[in-house]
Amino acid sequence: MKVFLIRHTSVGVPKGTCYGQADVPVADTFEQEASATKSRLSGMTFDHVYTSPLSRAALLADFCGFPDAERDSRLKEMNMGKWEMQRWEDISDPHLQAWYADYLHLPTTGGESFQQLRQRVFSFLDELKQKPYKRVAVFAHGGVLVCAGLYGRLFEEENCFSHQVEYGGVEEIEI
Repeated sequence: MKVFLIRHTSVGVPKGTCYGQADVPVADTFEQEASATKSRLSGMTFDHVYTSPLSRAALLADFCGFPDAERDSRLKEMNMGKWEMQRWEDISDPHLQAWYADYLHLPTTGGESFQQLRQRVFSFLDELKQKPYKRVAVFAHGGVLVCAGLYGRLFEEENCFSHQVEYGGVEEIEI
């Protein structure tokens, strides 16, 4: 099965803001960015379309012609816990430096770890693999796409964040 993972467009929050599962607005450039994404997907057909329930992903799915995309909570971005909607430079949590040193394994304060996000995404993809589909689209978030790239063996965990898909970009995996 071919799975096309589409990252949401730019968000309308100040640069340097920590957001994950906060349902932040899309940027003023949404229509322009979404049009470029829609062009990338033009001519593609899908047996099924999924989206994160967060509005920045669901809006893009709708704009691209998939208003009835199935929402799945496992496709939400990583829960950043108490750090959500704070500017990174303003986070005074003493746990922050330890998290920076081992963000692949440690959870955020009151949130989840990358390993927990990975487990959620892998669970979704394991379940998807059992479906009779040949081509699926998934509208989601940067962290979800990184996990899907790991699942699809596009890269190794050690350097996974150097493979971040740009806003409105598409990643393809075979499962």
